[in-house]
Amino acid sequence: MKNFYVVLGVVAVAGVAVVWWALQGGTPVMEPVDLGEITDQELVDLAQGVVYGNEDAPITIMEFADYQCNHCAIFALSVKPLLDTDYIETGQAKLVFHDFPTGLFPHSFLAARAARCAGEQDQYFEYHDEVFRTQMDWGAMESAVGHFRDLADGLGLDGRAFRRCLNGNKYADVVTANRSLGERIGVTGTPSIFVHDGQMLNFTGGYNYADVQRVLEAVGSGN
Repeated sequence: MKNFYVVLGVVAVAGVAVVWWALQGGTPVMEPVDLGEITDQELVDLAQGVVYGNEDAPITIMEFADYQCNHCAIFALSVKPLLDTDYIETGQAKLVFHDFPTGLFPHSFLAARAARCAGEQDQYFEYHDEVFRTQMDWGAMESAVGHFRDLADGLGLDGRAFRRCLNGNKYADVVTANRSLGERIGVTGTPSIFVHDGQMLNFTGGYNYADVQRVLEAVGSGN
């Protein structure tokens, strides 16, 4: 009879562990997934960028970035605020962020997924900024999962929902599609910035404020 209770106890503990694991969501997917054969239109539909600003703004700034790329951090923290003040807040343009994990860094794919998970709670760009702001910290870690969870907690997100999203494969297809979309339009490095007005896609050739501003002014003037 004693052995029966020991076995029962082991089963109960195992059951709790299974429930806990299910609630956590499993093992985080940290690299691109196989999308199979996919048409250009299907890729565009899946690769939804994240919009910052008025969705109806006449000019779109498309950014393809890797969360573990140093130059992408510079753009996010130094250039984007200037674009926000001069073009986005005024309604002249919106920024659409596309994930482009280059494969050169170990944690950038997971970082992109983490930001998407934060976006479920309407804090995508708040989380995006924190990921870039702390890049030097998590970039050197063997595992960045705990750091990304801590960032969510620091922003006051629902930690349980965030963990369930992160600890699995959610948005792995979307992030992969973002990268594939970038590749199809010629992105070879990050950050890559394009500007378009609904008709022509213009590559800026640089990521400094002056580079982007030059193209924005040319597109806005019709030149």
